[in-house]
Amino acid sequence: MRILVTRPIEDAPQTAKRLESLGHQAIVAPLLEIRFRSGGDISLQGVQAILATSANGVRALASRTTHRDVAVFAVGPQTSQAARQAGFKTVKSAQGDAGALAEATLNWAKPDGGDLLHAAASKTKGDLARTLCAHGFQVRTETLYEAAPVSRLPRLAARALQDNDVDAALFFSPRTASIFAKCVEAADLRASCARIIAACISEAAAKALQPLKFREIRVAAKPNQEAVLALIG
Repeated sequence: MRILVTRPIEDAPQTAKRLESLGHQAIVAPLLEIRFRSGGDISLQGVQAILATSANGVRALASRTTHRDVAVFAVGPQTSQAARQAGFKTVKSAQGDAGALAEATLNWAKPDGGDLLHAAASKTKGDLARTLCAHGFQVRTETLYEAAPVSRLPRLAARALQDNDVDAALFFSPRTASIFAKCVEAADLRASCARIIAACISEAAAKALQPLKFREIRVAAKPNQEAVLALIG
């Protein structure tokens, strides 16, 4: 199968490599551009753990501190891998989404053990911090990067859709799904989606694809990459 990978360019190669190992051909089509915010060193004094809801949050934080001895509580496998690659010594994975990370943190940390630092993007719902604060934790949010939407489909993706040379597309967030829908509408490529399987990480991502019509929309059993890849066999 020829499969669109809509993840940012920092994450797409790993997904593409995994697809190729499964016998598929990846078409890398980033819909978000990651921009790290510049600034001075970020102090981790008094921080008992870092909350990492994305691999890019880990990478952005790693560029702003040399300390690697604070535990990282990661949302899932890819974020955990990024933390280990960045040199953090203690990394735990919630194997899920932000809700799973909040629940896991309640078992991994104590409210009186020090602050929790959330390595966040400029656009975040804030549910993770609210949930943990409601349980007595002090959560310090550091906005470390922005994920800017593209204004149009990458050329390779647009050409593949136009030529009906795409079998499936992977969507790892509601935001990327929404951007894809807008770009497809703008390029008048709606009809090309009718033969494509949309593999979505969540119900929210699937809903964000409206009003596009796909051959089939499938939702992963768990909010992680392997579960999304399982949707396409």
